[in-house]
Amino acid sequence: MTSTTTTVWSPAPVAHPRQRTVSLLRAEWTKMRTVRSTMWTLVAMTIITVGISMIAGSTIANRWNTFSVIQRLTFDPTRVSLRGLLFSQLIIGVLGVLVMSAEYGTGTIRATLAAVPRRPRVLAAKAAVFFAVAVVAGEVLAFSGFLVGQALLVSPAPHAVLSQPNVLRAVAGGGLVVAVLGLFALGLATIIRHSAGAITAYVGVLLVAPIILQSLPSSIGQPILKFMPFTISDTMTSVVSNGNDAFSPWVGLLVLAGYAIAALVIGGWLLNRRDA
Repeated sequence: MTSTTTTVWSPAPVAHPRQRTVSLLRAEWTKMRTVRSTMWTLVAMTIITVGISMIAGSTIANRWNTFSVIQRLTFDPTRVSLRGLLFSQLIIGVLGVLVMSAEYGTGTIRATLAAVPRRPRVLAAKAAVFFAVAVVAGEVLAFSGFLVGQALLVSPAPHAVLSQPNVLRAVAGGGLVVAVLGLFALGLATIIRHSAGAITAYVGVLLVAPIILQSLPSSIGQPILKFMPFTISDTMTSVVSNGNDAFSPWVGLLVLAGYAIAALVIGGWLLNRRDA
């Protein structure tokens, strides 16, 4: 007598959508934290941002007696301590570009998209992980730069404390600006797909465009300048008004968020249509 063994086929278990999302986020976090450029970028941000706050605080304290009456009346100690955030905005933009463009440069984007065919989910996971890192880095550097700068801004120069009106907003908002601009750079990299090109475009928007606009007649340049990230950042990190026609701090941050969302949406649309 012969016995027949029947094998019953059963489908492989399908991961729950929440599990797939968590796995994707973990994968993007692993890629980001294991790349050397991430560590060196954050180290450079720390050294430059805090270093400039130290230089600015100690220099102004020594030069305070040479300031004119107008300079003393319009002096903003909070803004002085947050000057280094401009360089943080530049550096976080480079990191945001590399998070996407580096995969195109090495060709690993093909493996990523093969593992996760739904391309917008890949971009959303990259943006979420990067934004979380950028927010933490931006806030830590904003508060560190402020505290170090104010510690060196000794009498006779006035200094600020977080409990004063609008100071906490300026410091916390400065960190948020860094993170949002990093997302904008990530969106540009998704659109351009080339590190050098995306970094050039980002620096052009952040620094070159305001310089060009300031060289134009005020009737032409000023209405556009208020939409520039440089102007919005300057307003956010200031407590004393500089008298320029600019958006209020939080409205300006919403404008920056609009830039970042627009870049990511366009980048996601192109990511879906183009070959890897």
